[in-house]
Amino acid sequence: MAVISPVATRQAEPSRKRRRGGHRLVPIAGIVVLVIVAQILTTAFSIPVYIFPAPSDVVGAMISNYPLVLTHMWPTIFEAVMGFLLGNSVAILLAVTFMYWRSAERMVMPMAIIAHTIPVVAIAPVLVIMMGSGFTSKIAVAALVCFFPTLVNMVKGLRSADRQSIELMQVLSASKTETLTNIRAYACLPFLFSALKIAAGSAFIGAIIAEWIGSQQGLGYLIIQTTYSYDTPLLYVVMLAASVLSISLFSVVATAERLIVRWKPAEDS
Repeated sequence: MAVISPVATRQAEPSRKRRRGGHRLVPIAGIVVLVIVAQILTTAFSIPVYIFPAPSDVVGAMISNYPLVLTHMWPTIFEAVMGFLLGNSVAILLAVTFMYWRSAERMVMPMAIIAHTIPVVAIAPVLVIMMGSGFTSKIAVAALVCFFPTLVNMVKGLRSADRQSIELMQVLSASKTETLTNIRAYACLPFLFSALKIAAGSAFIGAIIAEWIGSQQGLGYLIIQTTYSYDTPLLYVVMLAASVLSISLFSVVATAERLIVRWKPAEDS
C-alpha cells in the first residue's frame, strides 16, 4: 500500500488553492471581456441607447438611479423570500405525507402536475384577482413557482434511502418517525438542496412576474415603467439587480448545503 507523506500533502494544498482561485477568475475574466466588447461595438456602430445601451450608459444609470432601484428592491426581496419559504415548506410537508400515505399522493400529485403545466404568466393574473394586488398574491405566485421542483425532488430523495438501512431500522423496531429522521432525511438532503437552488432563482422570477400584473412597487413594476418610457439603461440596471438578488439567494442555499451536507452522495457503480 502506498504511503502518502504529510509533507507532500501540505505541498499539494497550495497548488489546489491556486487552481481553485484560477477557476474563479475565469468567469470574471469572461464578464470583463464581454463588457469591453459591448462597449466597443456600441461606440463603433453608434447603436442608439434605447436599443442597446453601452455598459458606460448602464453604469451611469445605476449611479443616478441607485436610490430608486434600492427602494423597489425591498418589496421584491420580501415577496420572493417569503414565497421561497412558503412554497418549499409546503412541498416538504407534502412529500413526507406522500411517503406514508400513498392515497394522498395519488390524489394530490396529479393536481400539482396540472398546476405546474400552467404558465406562471397565465396563473398570476388569476391569483392577483383572487388575493388582490398586495403582497399576498405576489408571495403566492413565488411560492407556486418554487413548490413543484421541491416536491418532486423531496419525494425522490425520501424514497432513495438505502433499503438495507431501512430493513435494519425495522429489525430494531424503530418507529416511522425514527426511520424518517435517522435514515430518510439524510438520504433526501442532496435532492432537497438541488431543488432549493433551482427555487432560489425561480422565487424572484415569480415575484417579478406577479408585479407585472398589478403593483405599484417592486422590480417588476419598475421593469414595466422603464419599458414603456424606453429608458433602456435603467431597464438593464433593474435586470442586473434582479440577477444579483437571485444569485445571492442561490449562494445562501449553496453555503447551507456545504455546511449541512458534509458527505458525498453514493454514486452508481
